[in-house]
Amino acid sequence: MKLVVAIVQEEDAEPLLDALVSAGFGATLIASTGSLLHRHSATVLVGAADAAVWWVLQRIRGVCRERLQIVSPLAGEVWALLDHFEVRVGGATVFVVPVERFERIGVCEPSRRAT
Repeated sequence: MKLVVAIVQEEDAEPLLDALVSAGFGATLIASTGSLLHRHSATVLVGAADAAVWWVLQRIRGVCRERLQIVSPLAGEVWALLDHFEVRVGGATVFVVPVERFERIGVCEPSRRAT
């Protein structure tokens, strides 16, 4: 079992969740902020069997693309001397971490009525 932690651009988060869920993977989305550009991002957590990690990574590659963006620096930042500059953003930073133990506690499941 592995935990896939993907840090993605905010605009890629929902399409990535849709792609993962439609492929049968559960995922958790956590809002986050990058330190360099102070841009909103999202951290997506996915638990996957070892053999399924490749499929999760394929979904991430299919959704999270790099793009060029014009950035205006905040006052007091090192780049504040620049009016604005172009930076490559997007894609994903992905960590695949081994999971020693996994449990579901108090999971809500649809009720099954006896017929």
